[in-house]
Amino acid sequence: MGHSADAVRITDDVYWVGAIDRDLRDFHGYSTERGTTYNAFLIRADNITLVDTVRAPFFDEMMARIASVVDPSRIDFIVSNHSELDHTGCLPRTVACVRPEKIFASANGLKALAAHFHTDLGATAVADGETVSLGNRTLAFYETRMLHWPDSMFCHLPEEELLFSQDGFGMHLASDERFADEIDPAVLHEETAKYYANILLPFSPMVKMALEKTAGLRIGAILPDHGPLWRKNPERVIEWYGAWAAQKPAAKALIVYDTMWYSTEAMAGAVADGLRAEGVEAVLCRASACHRSNIATEYLECGALVVGTPTLNACMFPALADVLSYLKGLKRKNLTGAVFGSYGWNGEGVAQAKEALAAMKIPLVAEPVSVQYVPDEPALERCRALGHEVARKLKESL
Repeated sequence: MGHSADAVRITDDVYWVGAIDRDLRDFHGYSTERGTTYNAFLIRADNITLVDTVRAPFFDEMMARIASVVDPSRIDFIVSNHSELDHTGCLPRTVACVRPEKIFASANGLKALAAHFHTDLGATAVADGETVSLGNRTLAFYETRMLHWPDSMFCHLPEEELLFSQDGFGMHLASDERFADEIDPAVLHEETAKYYANILLPFSPMVKMALEKTAGLRIGAILPDHGPLWRKNPERVIEWYGAWAAQKPAAKALIVYDTMWYSTEAMAGAVADGLRAEGVEAVLCRASACHRSNIATEYLECGALVVGTPTLNACMFPALADVLSYLKGLKRKNLTGAVFGSYGWNGEGVAQAKEALAAMKIPLVAEPVSVQYVPDEPALERCRALGHEVARKLKESL
């Protein structure tokens, strides 16, 4: 529970009635060190409307916030923008309690809700571009398929210039502040980037489509389903999304490595020296020490992926196999690649890392640098040369 279960006013007739989850530390494999919020919104129009609900354990918190504005039984309409359980976990209970006149979701949303709850909630499908009258207000619906589920949609309240963007433009951040302009800008950028990298990066083509679709709307504020609300300068986060969706390379190389007896670590340091000598930023992440979702955040804004692995039981080191499997699913484009590593008596780990980058469609700038046991000075010089080569190729792509 939050400190208080009062609604937070956004405009005269629109309120935040969500819930704060300060204890969440893992969101299906995404490390949420700062917790999250599940945002729901109440529109006090002629037809009182609830936009989205919250995760199941937070039902009472949401209902208390609604009750601080209106009697929940007065809610006429419920909108489900996205059927994932962090937004619909308490939807059946809310419907049973409120007995709304209508529930709106996309056509794919109806299918997803049926598959989740195995009951007929009596929802109505709204088409892309359809509007629904709330009496003295209007809601317009825009399908944003695969942003990040097939059922996803935005809705827009033109009279208030509000965009309810479900999982678009959000972040996992539990805070007492409800608005982005009240929060440290560095934290905002970091958490927005992390959310995009881990949730939306694979769907960047759909992000571009959604940005085009909403470009003609008057947007005074963006209200996502996680994290703070963008009531000032919403164009800032729209610009970030445009840049991330373009997936242009940056003058930064991400070196993901692991090490058993510090040989591969020494090689990683030498590769980084070569990169930095060419004026390219080198970020080193040891796979077993950095959470995969934080590595993914570095991956979002880089121009090269360099992988260093020891060989364990004729295989790539397990922590690297985990990270590379995760990064592959993010479908990052326009990268330069390289591989290095050490081994005892069998060098299969490096070969497998090379295969992993090929499967990710990341071209290698040179053959891998592979060293038996401990790298000597000539071996480290080869690693520095690899760093130089990655940097040169990367700078050509900028």
